[in-house]
Order: sequence, then C-alpha cells, then structure tokens
Amino acid sequence: MSFPSSRGGSKNKAQFACRWKIAVRIQQRLVLALFLTGASRISHAQARLPAIVRSAEAQLEEGRTTLDEHMLMAARRSFEDCTRKDLKNSRCYYDLGRTDSYIADIRERQRDKRAAQQAIDLAIENTRDSIDLNATYADAHALLAELYGKKIGYGGLFAGMRLGPKAEAETQKAFDSDPNDPRIYIVIGRRQLYSPRMFGGDLEKAIESFRKATTVDPQCDEGFVWLAIAYAKKGDTSAAKAAVDEALRLNNRNVIATEIRAAMR
Repeated sequence: MSFPSSRGGSKNKAQFACRWKIAVRIQQRLVLALFLTGASRISHAQARLPAIVRSAEAQLEEGRTTLDEHMLMAARRSFEDCTRKDLKNSRCYYDLGRTDSYIADIRERQRDKRAAQQAIDLAIENTRDSIDLNATYADAHALLAELYGKKIGYGGLFAGMRLGPKAEAETQKAFDSDPNDPRIYIVIGRRQLYSPRMFGGDLEKAIESFRKATTVDPQCDEGFVWLAIAYAKKGDTSAAKAAVDEALRLNNRNVIATEIRAAMR
C-alpha cells in the first residue's frame, strides 16, 4: 500500500528543512559580518586613540621645552578629548594634569598669579582622577606631590601646614610604586631647595636629589636644569655650567636651560 501524500509531505518537509538551514547559515554569516564590521570599527577607534595621544604627548613635550602656550593648549584639547572618549584612561588624565602644570608655569612667568593658581587647581583635579583610575601610577603621584608644592608656594605657611603632609604622602606613594622614577627625585629636590629649613629645606640634599634624578635617567634634561639651579644657588658656578650644558646637549631647545646659560656669561 502506497502513501503518495505522505511521501510528498516528507519531501516538502525535507525541502523546508534544507531551505531553513540555508537561511540560518545566511543569517549567521550576516551576523558575523556585522560583528566583524563593528569589531573593525572598535579596533580602528582604539588604534586611532593611541596615535592621537602620542601626537598630543609630542605637543606636550614641545610645549614643555619651548614654553609655547599655543602648543600646550593644543595638547590640552587632545587630552581632554581623550578623557571624553575613554573615561578610564588614567594616562590621558595624567597628561592633562601635567599640561596644566606647565601652563601654570607660563602664567607665573607672565606674572598672572590668579591664572597660575587656577591652572594648578585644574592640574590637581586631573591628576587625582588619574590616580583614582590607577593607584600605582608613580608619575601621577609624583606630579600630585609637585602640584601640592606649587600650591604651598602661593598659600604660605598655613597652606604648607595643610598640604605639606599630603605632598609628603604622595611622594612616598610614588617612591613605593617606582623608586627609579626621576620625577620623584626632582620633586623631592625642589622641596628641599625652596622650603625653609624648619620644613626640610636643605641645599646639599637638594643637589643630591637632583643628581639622583640624572643618575636614574641620564636623558632627563629637566633633572640637569634643576641641578644647575641648585648649584647656582650654592655659588658653584663651574658645576652649574656643567649641568646646564648637559641639559642643552640633551635638549638644545630647552628655554629655561638657555636662559640660565645666558645669565652665566
């Protein structure tokens, strides 16, 4: 006994199943294509971001060297853009804080104390954000200690009593995170160079700290600049000239080093 209708139904079912499998495969391929397209876009975005950061850091270095306000402001805009695109990028917040610190230096040279203090406050805020994202970021801790020192310079004795312990704590955290970070020794040296003796000021120790910075990183022109300043304060002109000459050998466009050397002639 034959069942033609049943065989026809089985055939139809088989055709349907085959078509369904093909449709599923097509859908899977479409999903995979969409995923790969999205992943490619994310990958390109991630690739672009480091390139943007690297470019901004080059601008920061140029602005730091030449004290070019426009270059620093351009770098700042890029770092701000980075923090908007990647809220958890501790490096961008650190770079933003560092840029604000150099902008404060420029404002101080322009004798605009109010603008300098505003820049310092912004730098402190951004550097704290960096540390919140990466508690072991030695450079950020060292920068925050330096910024507290700058703020003490504007606030006097009471600011020193309030912020001095904070600066000391940040310096220790930086040292604990990376004892070979030259910025730490520059920060310590600056505090020893400018603080009253009752608050730890000591010219010889400052020179020792700056020398340590240049030993840890012999390519750090900033370390040699501060070493020259300390030697000049001591009255050791020969050693000061040697230090500033080394700073200029490492970076012949360093404005501060150029000014110091010109004053020695």
